[in-house]
Amino acid sequence: MAHTTNYTDSKKHFILVHGASHGAWCWFKIKPLLESSGHKVKVLDLAASGTNLKKIEDVDTLYQYSEPLFEVLESLPPNEKVVLVGHSLGGLNIAFAMEKFPSKIEVGVFLTAFVPDTQHKPSYVLEQYCEGTTASEWLDTSFSQCGNKTSMLFGPNFLSTKLYQLCSIEDLDLVKCLKRPSSLFIENLSQEKNFSKEGYGSVPRAYVVCTEDLAIPLKFQRWMIQNAGIDDVIEINGADHMAMICKPQQLSDSLQQIAAKYK
Repeated sequence: MAHTTNYTDSKKHFILVHGASHGAWCWFKIKPLLESSGHKVKVLDLAASGTNLKKIEDVDTLYQYSEPLFEVLESLPPNEKVVLVGHSLGGLNIAFAMEKFPSKIEVGVFLTAFVPDTQHKPSYVLEQYCEGTTASEWLDTSFSQCGNKTSMLFGPNFLSTKLYQLCSIEDLDLVKCLKRPSSLFIENLSQEKNFSKEGYGSVPRAYVVCTEDLAIPLKFQRWMIQNAGIDDVIEINGADHMAMICKPQQLSDSLQQIAAKYK
């Protein structure tokens, strides 16, 4: 039977924000699916990511890391609102954007992403995650001191067994070519003030759960949803951490389903 899901009654503007070590390229399957349904889609490289010319050594804070996203939001026409989607660490980038530009965002969608609350420091969910993750679980990911932060680079074994285990060999080869060193910026985030109820907390939030994610496990995804008080939750069964690559059609449908609820 032909695929007939139709959410195109209201055209939306999606901004898709990648996670650590990735870039705009990781949305290559989703962007055309959303555009073919009539939506506007913007993908971007965060600082020191994808084709962005900065190096991770030059990026000291998550705020600086997020600046390309802020520039896109600043350039929007007045009264234009977007559906902001953050994957993995990108949940913190979109949270900073929601804090800074709450009136420009219809809904913030956390795709198996770290989602902060307003009760704790922005670093809280990352600290909880790292506390619950043993050194051996990082496999061949390499960590090094980089200025005032710890940089990390995912190794091939971590990529293939924790992030891309349900993706094709071709997709895995792509990330091996394009990955760049990144950071969780925990040191910086532990010094930042809490997200506010008036900024970040005032924007509707939704969460897309990926049931087979081995990097941010299901139990931790559910804990963050509860901790942040998110009610709008969609699950993609059989998706690993890279839902946009292993389950693009399901993710496209889920994003449109969420976006259709908000004006």
